[in-house]
Amino acid sequence: MTELGESAMAYIRAGIEAADPAACVSQTLDQALADPPAAGGQWQVIALGKAARAMASAALAGLPKGTTALVITNSGNDEPLEGARILTSGHPVPDAQGEAAAAEVLAILAATTPDDRVLALISGGGSAMLPAPIVGLTLKDKQAVNKLLLASGADIVEMNLIRQALSRLKGGGWLRASAAPVTALILSDVPGDDLRVIASGPTVAPIGTIEEAAAKAKALGIWDDLPEAVQEALLRPDDRATAPDARNILIGSNPKSVAAMVAAGAVEGPIPLSGDVSDCAAALLAAVRDLPPGSAMAFGGETTVTLTGRGQGGRNQELALRFAKLAGDTLGQDWVFASVGTDGRDGPGQAAGGMVGPDTVARIASAGHDLDALLANNDSTRALRFGKALVTTGPTGTNVADLAVFLRGAAL
Repeated sequence: MTELGESAMAYIRAGIEAADPAACVSQTLDQALADPPAAGGQWQVIALGKAARAMASAALAGLPKGTTALVITNSGNDEPLEGARILTSGHPVPDAQGEAAAAEVLAILAATTPDDRVLALISGGGSAMLPAPIVGLTLKDKQAVNKLLLASGADIVEMNLIRQALSRLKGGGWLRASAAPVTALILSDVPGDDLRVIASGPTVAPIGTIEEAAAKAKALGIWDDLPEAVQEALLRPDDRATAPDARNILIGSNPKSVAAMVAAGAVEGPIPLSGDVSDCAAALLAAVRDLPPGSAMAFGGETTVTLTGRGQGGRNQELALRFAKLAGDTLGQDWVFASVGTDGRDGPGQAAGGMVGPDTVARIASAGHDLDALLANNDSTRALRFGKALVTTGPTGTNVADLAVFLRGAAL
């Protein structure tokens, strides 16, 4: 890795460190503890998402001795934790382990009393990790919906609008299932930090109605491919009960991580990472074209990818490649662009993202491969490997969407 590449990753690490789940929980736990259990009641701690273990660790350290927690997270973030029972669940596609975990969450919530208090620790990834199909649907149905959504180019709001309509736990389901008041500490992984969207909003009102979810499925072009039982569910009247109120506290987010990158010396980009990766790459190139030598520009958000092939990759990897392809020789010969998922995983593989420079496209070609063909097959992982531009960090324990940075060297 070049010195410029090392600097790029230092900015990315600064953003990730600002979203450290344990620190975020520790800094806000007093707000959650302001309404303790009544006499005879107890804390019920449920942590969900990619950052669940770290969040539970910090919460248990500040709660009364003997408090225990149920943690549902993905493989790689499931190291044992004293005082907690950790369950692993599938991501990004729901699995049977997640369905079993959902049953346990429902049982815990159903057993609460008004004297208890539920502390929900919510982070990104929870939508897939806790499948609880509504009556009439199966896990197989939910898996089919998830795969269609992931390939459709839908953004996270659109995806979770549909997921909520098919779940007993999403869209305020935790509140409807609990007899105890609920306080949630939430680490945001979605643009705009809409609490209804993060992990499909288990402690927040739904994004929209079931009728709106059906309309969105049709607009995305996936309606005809949905299982028949799912179509029927989306055509039924919306009979979900109004969810009780909860105390929802945002403790970390993508903008806070971008602010940490700016504090480390970058300037904030004028646009977010958003929309289709092709469009975003062009917008990013325009944003950095006139950046002075020796400068860095930071970006945050989440793009989308419409699948046209069967390769392996992720939105950060494809964004980096498309940026390198568009940049050509317009940016000179001393620059680097990195785009990374803050959870350390971009797509179904082990890569976290990509870091490209002026020689990336040439390296792919010299290795005997056609970049356009690789992109058409959504095979960004292989392309970046050929270009010696793949970023692998391993699980970070947090998740606040994606971060990117562009650095221009000291000379044009």
